[in-house]
Amino acid sequence: MSELGQVLTERHAMTERQRRFRAEYQADIHPLYNGLLHIGVIYVVGIAVIAWCVSRLQNAGWEWLLVVPVFVLSNLFEWWIHKYVMHRLVDVWALRAIYDRHTRQHHQYFTDNEMTVDSTREFRIIFFPWRALFTFMALGVPFALALAWLVNPNAGYILMVTIVGQYLIYETFHYCCHVHDNWFVRYVPLVNTIRRHHTVHHSQGIMMDIDMNLTFPIADWLMGTSDLDRGLVGHLFNGYSMKHVKPELRAKIEKHMNEAPGRVGGGSPLAGAA
Repeated sequence: MSELGQVLTERHAMTERQRRFRAEYQADIHPLYNGLLHIGVIYVVGIAVIAWCVSRLQNAGWEWLLVVPVFVLSNLFEWWIHKYVMHRLVDVWALRAIYDRHTRQHHQYFTDNEMTVDSTREFRIIFFPWRALFTFMALGVPFALALAWLVNPNAGYILMVTIVGQYLIYETFHYCCHVHDNWFVRYVPLVNTIRRHHTVHHSQGIMMDIDMNLTFPIADWLMGTSDLDRGLVGHLFNGYSMKHVKPELRAKIEKHMNEAPGRVGGGSPLAGAA
């Protein structure tokens, strides 16, 4: 098995810097923080909004086709905000906070040397703050109202269903990238793809520019920011395979994996990857 494959399926020794950062971050978590309550708010509110929107539909038919373009646009937005807000310092208060939380905290807590968590208190470093869901819903409301006015109310409600559903998928897939290996994340199509995709993204040598999608790597394929050299269907159902990694990126991934202290094994981390 390649070393990246081992990262996906086994535990590894962390660097001293990562170990120290994790200890400091966990010590700073408020004593009253409850990880289950955190994600409970996200999913209960999100599912409730979806259910309410669906209950307001009146004989919706062709309007359901709007799911496709809204889904694709949401995927592109996910890619854009990850690349140009989470990984680019914009000196505006809210955007600077997003960059700090993601690049300076999340990417120190999780590296390609150790990607997993051990307790629900660590959900704080995986999931967005609960207010993020309300922010994304607020951003979607003007577009929903515009569609309701220009087309019909069904169109507006279906837009909101798609936006909120995409957000919940984002949080779920991201969580699957940071849990210990199990049959679900290893064998379920699409989930295993994004788990490998996101682990490669956490490689220190390429994290600023490569593998920006957290749900489905559609925008990464379209914008040329994927680490893989294959078609869209191949991207979506790639699973854990490292066979199609671009040669120029393979070298960068190898370099940082080989330099990581405590790495189990030796030699090329991608050698023999299937």
